[in-house]
Amino acid sequence: MTQKQKQIVVFLLAAVGLLVAPLILQNFGNAWVRIADMALLYVLLALGLNIVVGYAGLLDLGYVAFFAIGAYMYALLASPHLTETFPAIAAMFPNGLHMPIWVIIPAAAGLAGLFGVLLGAPTLRLRGDYLAIVTLGFGEIIRVFLNNLDHPVNITNGPKGMGEIDSLTFFGTSFGKTLTIGGFDIPSVTLYYYLFLVLVVVSVIISHRLQMSRVGRAWMAIREDEIAAKAMGINTRNLKLLAFGMGATFGGVSGAMFASFQGFISPESFSLMESVMIVAMVVLGGIGHLPGVILGAVALSALPEVLRYVAGPLQAMTGGRLDSAILRQLLIALAMITIMLMRPRGLWPAPEHGKALQSTKS
Repeated sequence: MTQKQKQIVVFLLAAVGLLVAPLILQNFGNAWVRIADMALLYVLLALGLNIVVGYAGLLDLGYVAFFAIGAYMYALLASPHLTETFPAIAAMFPNGLHMPIWVIIPAAAGLAGLFGVLLGAPTLRLRGDYLAIVTLGFGEIIRVFLNNLDHPVNITNGPKGMGEIDSLTFFGTSFGKTLTIGGFDIPSVTLYYYLFLVLVVVSVIISHRLQMSRVGRAWMAIREDEIAAKAMGINTRNLKLLAFGMGATFGGVSGAMFASFQGFISPESFSLMESVMIVAMVVLGGIGHLPGVILGAVALSALPEVLRYVAGPLQAMTGGRLDSAILRQLLIALAMITIMLMRPRGLWPAPEHGKALQSTKS
């Protein structure tokens, strides 16, 4: 069997495994399928951040802001909040705002992309630590705005959050209800799993095509040496803005899916810790390498749930003196430190990285 045939077999087995996974997890309860759903959402977020951090080398610590923008945009378009708050909108839409998926996904991607460009524009001259601090501030500004935009005009409902958000509807099929096909029931969480899986596959294809394109090569040239890239005639300004905009679109779509899946959102879901975790997923998996980024996102999103079963017995051993949530965070931190010490380039680093360095050493 040739190498290409082996790759095709592995690809087909992986595809079958992903399609069957929720049906197997369903036997252990909906909670495990929900964990898989959230893992796919984090993969989508990590793929978007990988464009900014992995390809273009721009350290973004405020990426969760685009996640929040997409989520709140969906909540405003698919909940009774606007019609209850503004009589003019209620008169225009007497049956309420219930936007279809064809409107929501492009709108979430477009709005988040616009905010990505707005963030990128004032930071074009910044790099490294300074860029990280500015993007961190941007993420916090968005969260504080969402927390306070309930006065004098109630737009986001402030810290109380927004509920009664519609589930997605696709060709008349609601993802919020169990679907029955030929006597076989497919629960809501499983329907969302397949939707998120399709979005992840599309995102992987887009990311791979971007990486292999002239734009992707230019991003990597900027990442390695921005001055040299500019000297070679690369328009670093436009390409940086494009990286911020492209990365933000992934975050916006993921945010919209998150709001639909949860049915309720509040500013607490978009804290700085979320941004840090998404950056950790990219770095831990293998910066700039798509399989590594996916592995890092799945590992870090599933690890806290797995550690619930470890934290409980440890808490019992200490007589309940240690809080299980704090214990879980400690275990996650220890796992990340261990992996970074043992695999400093990530769990699955790019094979091309460091070839020149090895040849010069030898």
